[in-house]
Amino acid sequence: MSVVPRGVLVSALAALSVPSLSALAAAPATAAPAAPAATSAHLAHLAPTPPGAGLMPPPARPEDETGDHLTVVVRQAGRGLDGTYQVTCHPTAGNHPDAAGACRALDANTQWGRDTFAPVAPDSVCTMVYGGPATARVTGTWAGRPVDAAYERGNGCEITRWDRMVPLLPDLGSPA
Repeated sequence: MSVVPRGVLVSALAALSVPSLSALAAAPATAAPAAPAATSAHLAHLAPTPPGAGLMPPPARPEDETGDHLTVVVRQAGRGLDGTYQVTCHPTAGNHPDAAGACRALDANTQWGRDTFAPVAPDSVCTMVYGGPATARVTGTWAGRPVDAAYERGNGCEITRWDRMVPLLPDLGSPA
């Protein structure tokens, strides 16, 4: 089957006689209309379509790459946990200590129509448990959307939000 550009097909149909088009309109809706003999003659002047033409997507350009790339900055989490980490998912790369685990956590928390990095809702009722002074900031692009999210552990809701992103964020355990 060859692919005919839309403009050529429209030109070929325009060249058909009015009686041919009337015959097409009168054909029953359940039957496939027979192609008028004139169609082949009108399309004969076209260059043949090369095999596979129109079936391949255009090559990817660098500006088309929307990969999932995040920068995670962790502060006051403790010795060996503080730092700035890069993580790229799909495929997995970066200097994050557990990039593959971080990507799995992100994938597990990503749902259509829901902000993966949404803050705790302001009207949430949270336990008054302090999880320590650790903070994190996650910036970059995830699922084609810009990300700029801040994390802390000031109450039970914030701790739960942090823990949902482990190992993207360091595992600090439960507050004592």
